[in-house]
Amino acid sequence: MVTTVYLIRHGEAEGNVLPYFQGTSDTSLTERGREQLKYLAERFRTVPLDAIYYSPWKRAQETAEAVNRFHGLQMIPDRALREICGGDFEGVPVAELADRFPAEFGVWTNHIWDFQAPNGEAMTSVFQRMSEAVTRIAQENPDKTIAVCSHGCALRNFLCYAEFGDITRLNDVGWADNTAVSCAEYDPETGWRLVFKNSASHLPKELRAAPNPAWSPDDEEDT
Repeated sequence: MVTTVYLIRHGEAEGNVLPYFQGTSDTSLTERGREQLKYLAERFRTVPLDAIYYSPWKRAQETAEAVNRFHGLQMIPDRALREICGGDFEGVPVAELADRFPAEFGVWTNHIWDFQAPNGEAMTSVFQRMSEAVTRIAQENPDKTIAVCSHGCALRNFLCYAEFGDITRLNDVGWADNTAVSCAEYDPETGWRLVFKNSASHLPKELRAAPNPAWSPDDEEDT
């Protein structure tokens, strides 16, 4: 009774453009983000889906609607799929974070698994929340194929859990491009198996994000 789960990051949103730390800010997609969704919808046109879950933030909901474009399924909001709460980081341009929060940004850059912004959510909490939420969703859908639309940091934590089971391997996962798709299988006997991660092959080159050294110098993909 294996459950197949497609995990999809939202399209380009307002905070990805400057960029600034979005976190739980309920930002909308950009025109470029909506263009990305056309290609995402085509990618899922022939993928058999039984259910679609999404973080109830606008950017994730719009992305879920694109995944659902050729399926007409009932979409299920799940607040546990929300992005990390960035506390005092939220709304701050990424280029300013190192100056305004040198200690916390140093943790983010060098050992992100220990990160917690002032008045924000601990990364360890996101890891636990996402691992529990996606596992619960899989258990509720035995032998089905489902889609989960969420956010960059939240999905990075789940993928780390599925691939390594160890939050200290978070930097080995990397950041996903906007609308990137990952796939994992859940077997109640053996747990999670990661099939592939962070695939944006559906996007033409001009709709891919450029690397942003100010955000994560060691990663190839933008946040």
